[in-house]
Amino acid sequence: MAIVILAQNMTVLSQQWHVSDAGVSLVISSLGIGRLLVLYLAGSFSDRVGRKFFVQLGILTYTLFFVGIVVAPDVYVAYAAGILAGMANSFLDSGTYPALMELYPQRQATANIMIKAFASIGELLLPIIVAGLDHFNLWYGWSFLLCVALMLINFFFLRTREFPALSTTKPAEKQVATKTRLTWQQLVLGVVLTIFGYISMATFYLVSQWLTKYGTSVVHLNLVHARMLVSIYSVGSILGVVVTALLVERVLKPVWFMLLDTVVSLAALLAITMIPAWHVAMISSFIIGCSAAGGVMQLGLTIMSETFPGAKGRITGIYYTASGLASFTIPVFTAWISQVGIHQIMWFDVLIAAVGVVCSLIVIGFKYEPRLVAKTN
Repeated sequence: MAIVILAQNMTVLSQQWHVSDAGVSLVISSLGIGRLLVLYLAGSFSDRVGRKFFVQLGILTYTLFFVGIVVAPDVYVAYAAGILAGMANSFLDSGTYPALMELYPQRQATANIMIKAFASIGELLLPIIVAGLDHFNLWYGWSFLLCVALMLINFFFLRTREFPALSTTKPAEKQVATKTRLTWQQLVLGVVLTIFGYISMATFYLVSQWLTKYGTSVVHLNLVHARMLVSIYSVGSILGVVVTALLVERVLKPVWFMLLDTVVSLAALLAITMIPAWHVAMISSFIIGCSAAGGVMQLGLTIMSETFPGAKGRITGIYYTASGLASFTIPVFTAWISQVGIHQIMWFDVLIAAVGVVCSLIVIGFKYEPRLVAKTN
C-alpha cells in the first residue's frame, strides 16, 4: 500500500501541496532516497543485531510516513515524509526476507515470494479503498490512517513472537568458507543479479505508479476504470505469486522462471503501449501483474543469496539498494518524460523490460543452478 498510495491520491495531494503531478512524482522519488540511505547498513546490521528489531523499526518508521503525508502543508514536508517511507521499507526488507529464508531454509524462494503475495493484496485493496472514499466524498486521509492501524496491529503482534536463529551465528567461519568457493562466474552473477534488482523493481514500479494516469490520458478511460487497471494488475500479481510459488518448487528452477517472467512482461508491455485500447489494457495489465510483479524480483534475491550464502542480510541490502536506486531514479525520469507525453513513459518501461530479458539470459548463460528444487532421485 505504501508504494502505490501516493500515486493513487496524486490529484488531491497535488492540490494540497500546490504542485503539478510531476511534483507528486518527485515526492514519490524520495522513497528511493530513503532506501538508499540506510538499506546496505540495515542489511549488514541485521546479520548482527537480528531480524525482529528491524521489522519493528520499519513498522514505526512507516507509521511516521503515513501521518506525515496527511499533515504535510507543502511538498518539502511531504518529501521528508517520503524519505522516512524509503527508510522504513529498507528496515522491513533487511528483516523480513532474511528471517523467512532462515525460517524456511529448504523453501527460500517460496518464502520470499509470499512477501510479494501480501504486497499484491495491498496493491489490490488500496485502489478500491481510494475509489470508495472518492465516491462517497470522504476524506482521502482515511486510507492513510487505515495503513497506520494495520502497522500498529502488526507491531504489537510481533512483540511476543520469536524469530528463527540467525544464519550468521558464526560469521567468521562462514566468510572463510565463502571465500574459498568464490569464482569469477559467481562475481559476474552477483553484478548481473544486482542490475536485475534495479530492472525488476523499475519494471513494475513504473507500471504501478503510472498505469492509472496512462489509462485516463492515453486509453481515455474515466478515473474509475483507470484505477480498475491497477486492481486488475494486482489480481494478476497475486495469481502470479501463487503460480510461481507452486511451480518454482516443483517444475521450474528460478533461473528459468526469471527468463519466462521477463519475456512475458516485455511482450505485455509492448501490447499495451502499441495498442492503447481498453480490452488490451485490461489483459496486458493482468499479464504484467502475473509476470513482472509475480515474484520475479524475489526470485532474483533468492538466487543471489544462494550464490553468496554466508551473509543473507548483507546480500539483501545490496540487492535492494539497487531496487531502491530504481525507486528513486524512475520517478525522476518519468517526471521529465511526462512533460513530453504519458505514452512515452510506457515506451520507457518497454526498454527497461528488454534489459531484464538480457540479464536473465546472462544468468542462464552461466548455467547457474541454485539448489532450490527438491531432488526426486
